Amino acid sequence: MKVIICGAGQVGWQIARHLASERNDVTVVDNNPDLVRRATDTLDVQGIAGFASYPDVLEKAGANDADMIIAATHSDEVNMVTCQVAHSVFAIQRKIARLRGQSYLNAIYSDLYRRDHLPIDVVISPEVEVAEAALQRLAAPAAFDTESFLEGNAQLLGISIDEDCPVINTPLRQLSDLFSTLKAVVVGIRRKGTLFAPSPGDQIFPDDDCYVMTENTDMARTLEIFGKTQGKLERVVVIGGGNVGLAVARALETRTDRVRVRVIERDRAIAEATADQLERTIVLNGDGLDAGLLDEANIANADAVLAVTDDDKTNLLAAVRAKGMGCPMAICLANDPTLVSLMAPLDIDAYINPRATTVSSILRHIRHGRVRSVYSIGDAEAEMIEAQVLTTSPIAGKKLRDIDFPEGVLVGGVLKAGRMHKPRGDMRIEEGDIVAIFAMADQVSAVEALLQVTIDFF
Repeated sequence: MKVIICGAGQVGWQIARHLASERNDVTVVDNNPDLVRRATDTLDVQGIAGFASYPDVLEKAGANDADMIIAATHSDEVNMVTCQVAHSVFAIQRKIARLRGQSYLNAIYSDLYRRDHLPIDVVISPEVEVAEAALQRLAAPAAFDTESFLEGNAQLLGISIDEDCPVINTPLRQLSDLFSTLKAVVVGIRRKGTLFAPSPGDQIFPDDDCYVMTENTDMARTLEIFGKTQGKLERVVVIGGGNVGLAVARALETRTDRVRVRVIERDRAIAEATADQLERTIVLNGDGLDAGLLDEANIANADAVLAVTDDDKTNLLAAVRAKGMGCPMAICLANDPTLVSLMAPLDIDAYINPRATTVSSILRHIRHGRVRSVYSIGDAEAEMIEAQVLTTSPIAGKKLRDIDFPEGVLVGGVLKAGRMHKPRGDMRIEEGDIVAIFAMADQVSAVEALLQVTIDFF
């Protein structure tokens, strides 16, 4: 597959890394020569320095025979024009654009734009993706990461292991014996900064971060087994009233189980606009780092604080201050991946990486064949891949114990006839089953080969 990626920032670079590692023909375009040089020096890609919306630049990038273009520059207008040029001048079949402007999104989602007028096949909104990720974190407050799989029947939970965890020093194979009816599988462990797919003989130690795939109905029990309690959220304070904060507050307002939300926004104009769009939420104008304002927001009695301003350091400090004032749970937005290592020392419970959520969303739309969902874990170190088994797949009709999965690959769950099943060695994988597979980054292409998902494109 030949792909042109416009924008060599963090998102563009990560997408290029994924696609290049899978032996796709990738060309990166950016008007910053330094970013293009970084991509070509570190990845197996070609690079063109220039404006992505210029036809001559796209022609140099190979647009005449490209299969797909991904417009992920920092400018919505450049991304839209790039897709238009790709369609009108070069007839590129698949066009994906990252758009941030709420006005554009409202128009596109309300179908005011038609394909003939603005030919974008997939619109990715980082703010929408981040808001959805934040809501998932709030739905599982005891987990630092969470994502839904298998048609909503299963959750991937990121669980930090504490000293009082009941199952520390227990080999994973014994967990199945101790909790035979529990539909949960440990698919990944991060230990001392290194992520790996565990073997049955591996044990769980304090300070590990475990990724566990569990059936929804077993989520509370799974968290309890790993030493966590799942409390009910009734009061939430959101720091940052921009698009992300507004989307989260609006979603919490509409829940049947009443959640009381207070939003703190520093910019008065944004605070007023946010307040106008919310019905039951109190919006406070001021600095989220101000202890007096946090006290006015009743932070000591809040169940969680969500810091989602556009400044990482403000989010970190606001989360720390809120916890210091009595809030039991803090979630913060962190664009800079180097700040993630500070989360545990600062006692921040969970974080949202906008880059990872955007990358996962884009990958979901560019994977081949019957791949239904892709979730990027950590700093693109691994993926959770959900796919439907085809007749031509090498794993169709085989028992799990007879499938030669490469090292670094684990099956987290199987959906059969609408029901989630915990994988067992004697389980036979049939055509039409949906499987959720954890794969380290260097094994993703091997998983796709097992699923035969590279046969069909789009």
